[in-house]
Amino acid sequence: MLGFMAADDLLLDALRKLTGRADASFRDGQREAISALVDSRSRVLVVQRTGWGKSAVYFLTTHLLREQGFGPTLLISPLLALMRNQIDAATRLGLRCETINSASATTVHELEGQLRADEVDLILISPERLANPQFAEKIMPLVGERPGLIVIDEVHCISDWGHDFRPDYRRIGRLLDELAGTSVPILGCTATANDRVVADVAVQLGAELTTFRGPLRRDGLALSAHALDRPAERLAWLAETVPTLDGSGIVYCLTVRDVDNVTDWLRSKGVNVEAYHGGLPNEERLAAEAKLQRNEIKALVATTALGMGYDKPDLGFVVHFQSPGSPVAYYQQVGRAGRALDRSEGILLRGLEDAAIQDYFIENAFAAEHLVNDLVEAYDRFDEPASLIRAQEYVNVSIGRLEMVAKQLDVDGVLERVEGSKYARTDVPWEYPAERINAVTAARRREQQSMLDYFHTDGCRMRHIADLLDDPDASDCGICDNCTGSTATIDLPTELVAEAERFLRKRPIELTTKKQVYDPERGSRRNFPKEERAEDGRVLGIWGDAGWGQLVRRGKLDDGVFDDQLVDAFVEMVEEWGPDPAPTWVTCVPSLRYPRLVPDFAIAVAARLGLPFEPVVVKVDERPPQVEQQNSVHQQINIEGAFAVDGTVSGGPVLLIDDIVDSSWTMTDVARRLRRAGAGPVWPAALASSSKRES
Repeated sequence: MLGFMAADDLLLDALRKLTGRADASFRDGQREAISALVDSRSRVLVVQRTGWGKSAVYFLTTHLLREQGFGPTLLISPLLALMRNQIDAATRLGLRCETINSASATTVHELEGQLRADEVDLILISPERLANPQFAEKIMPLVGERPGLIVIDEVHCISDWGHDFRPDYRRIGRLLDELAGTSVPILGCTATANDRVVADVAVQLGAELTTFRGPLRRDGLALSAHALDRPAERLAWLAETVPTLDGSGIVYCLTVRDVDNVTDWLRSKGVNVEAYHGGLPNEERLAAEAKLQRNEIKALVATTALGMGYDKPDLGFVVHFQSPGSPVAYYQQVGRAGRALDRSEGILLRGLEDAAIQDYFIENAFAAEHLVNDLVEAYDRFDEPASLIRAQEYVNVSIGRLEMVAKQLDVDGVLERVEGSKYARTDVPWEYPAERINAVTAARRREQQSMLDYFHTDGCRMRHIADLLDDPDASDCGICDNCTGSTATIDLPTELVAEAERFLRKRPIELTTKKQVYDPERGSRRNFPKEERAEDGRVLGIWGDAGWGQLVRRGKLDDGVFDDQLVDAFVEMVEEWGPDPAPTWVTCVPSLRYPRLVPDFAIAVAARLGLPFEPVVVKVDERPPQVEQQNSVHQQINIEGAFAVDGTVSGGPVLLIDDIVDSSWTMTDVARRLRRAGAGPVWPAALASSSKRES
């Protein structure tokens, strides 16, 4: 038992070795949680604020169980950044760790050999790894032979009500069902869960659950909020304020596009920052994390890819460029700040675009019933495992959404992942869970409103969030903007805001056209000849977004003509881009709905560039708008045969202009026809993209 002195001393020694502090002591609940896992082999839920030391509980439990001869701990963790921190901490305690993820070098075969030789104390995986057939076949039986401890980090993700629900977390429930009746201890940890999430997690982990829940509010974290409607105003505020904040920190953005904009803007103003999002190569993310850890940069500008579990106790500030859609998600992120500091800053900025971005995430969290049913019916047709690419013929939905739906159906046992992106239909009957989805969507709408309530509250902000989290220790903080009365109006330099506006208007997007076509006979894609492909092009902005997007929308939907400002900006974009070899003539993608809109714009651009305009592209068949086609297969089929080339085509390079790019299939198809008709390199360029808004 852990109760007698010798064991206590050994446990305390292990804690001090883990933390690297000779004066470290257990916080309330830590020793009790370890005892419940080691002595009673219980199922335990720990809900404690960031910095309490949840990782110490499972590392020390692993240490003790391994000494008693039990097998390794399986730690299910959601993020690579979190895994890296956990490995570093576990290694200090002498635990031998292995992980298999998209960035690790260890293979399933190597891990299998290490487990058979009993050379691993702790296995770290993402929940998605549980879906890997090879991992399930080779590794899980070895873990199940003599299980030591199962840890589910960020366990709120197991709940439909969690603020960042991930379908693969539901596989854990299946894993726990398989362990029913065994004595394997199970630990779930989270720093952000209200009563509803805690209750749902308790159901997932099992009825006999020991819960250790402490106060979630943070001392020393000074919260504030400011309304700055336009992105340019927030950029100006960042340029003025971030350099004055103590220490280093994080600036959170809702989209990758905003991460890039904020990063480049702050760098242009002499602020040393790095970008961080899931689309960056792993080595770049690692390097950026390391720079922040060493305080070599002022801030990381990040999406939520840098979130749960990121450990930097001396983080001086967290700024949100836009508002998250949930107070729980907000507190999880802002709680990164100042865990080892007497004071830190958590600053929320709110813009007019926030609601639209939040709506996008809420409305796209679940696929519509008819789309899910279409996918199930598609696999009912197949008499053998089929790829999602083949399934796209039957389901008009993006490949990303299709992957999400297939994953959900795999979790529910309706489809079975065979290998790669190939799935097979099982015998499990299917019924769309409309009641559950409607309930979760309604809850997220309430959370969205709660975030507005937080922004507008005139009471203590820390108490407000603590109440929303059902914190039993909610009280006024005394240091937020409302408690101190420091809610003065922000006065930004007019010229700095104007400079930020100009910056946003000079942020063209690279346009990459398609290089493959779908072959229905083969049920797969094939390359088409290089000599028929378009070159990489440019897009001036994003439809309806800050910068030029709003002016593009007004010109197309209201005025029926594009403003001369757009001609100027488009010509400037082309000149700064400098296609090589340079275009010797200009043509455009025509429309039957708006017969003069794009040609008149292209004629004006051609005149400004001093090039001839040749209207050789004609639309011969009206089709549904490409924006209604949700995946590449449907977009390809919809555009085939819609355009033709009529007339003599110059052999020189050509600038191909369109107003809105939805999928790039139109540009791809027209470029192929121009090349076949004798044109030189085709340089595609458009005013706005409607597909990049939430990327």
